[in-house]
Amino acid sequence: STNPGAAAFHQDVVCAPMSRPQDPFSSEERPQAAETAGEKETGRIEAFSDGVFAIAITLLVLDLKVPRSSDLAGSGGLVPVLLRQWPMFTAYLTSFATILVMWVNHHKLFTLIRRTNGAFLFLNGLLLLFVTFVPFPTALVSEHLRGPEAPTATAVYAATYFGTAVVFNVLWRYASGGMRLLDPRADPGKVRAITRDYRFGPVFYFAAFLFSFVSVAASLAICVGLAIFFAVTGSLERTQEL
Repeated sequence: STNPGAAAFHQDVVCAPMSRPQDPFSSEERPQAAETAGEKETGRIEAFSDGVFAIAITLLVLDLKVPRSSDLAGSGGLVPVLLRQWPMFTAYLTSFATILVMWVNHHKLFTLIRRTNGAFLFLNGLLLLFVTFVPFPTALVSEHLRGPEAPTATAVYAATYFGTAVVFNVLWRYASGGMRLLDPRADPGKVRAITRDYRFGPVFYFAAFLFSFVSVAASLAICVGLAIFFAVTGSLERTQEL
């Protein structure tokens, strides 16, 4: 005979719904959790990049030489000796301003970039490779600016910034193409404005490279002008945000 109690137990087990693993996030919390994880990853990239920018900008000052007492003999004093170092100070100030502007623009991009992937990590690393190389052409220009090798030194200097500008454009276009890595709430007008402004970098730095063989002063003036241009455009965008 059939046991009524056993049959009832069997029916309860068969009919009971299968338990599912509990999701720690609700449907509303899940996108927020993903966004927080993405911001954590981009935050690590920006923190690492900030450290590299800081090291590169600090290395520039190492090329400035403190005149020794022996250098002052028959030179007319400390002031004339310092004035003769104007190529070093010029190269230092130009490179300091350019790296500073690059860092500001890099930070500006990461106010819009909210996700990352392997390709983006390598592109950012390639950008930092150029940034850390800047102290070398800076020292090269400061050493040879008044000599016969000034055009070659200036060409290396401008070529370094040309390469940096190209990588900056590739980095941004990869992140912004189809809003691939950007915050979905990013203003499309701001994205287009950044893309438009960044087009000037490779073109004018390449012009500075060509001018280095004709006029060293014109080549350096273009480099300084571009640093001012990107500083001004970055400041205007910040002002509009406020």
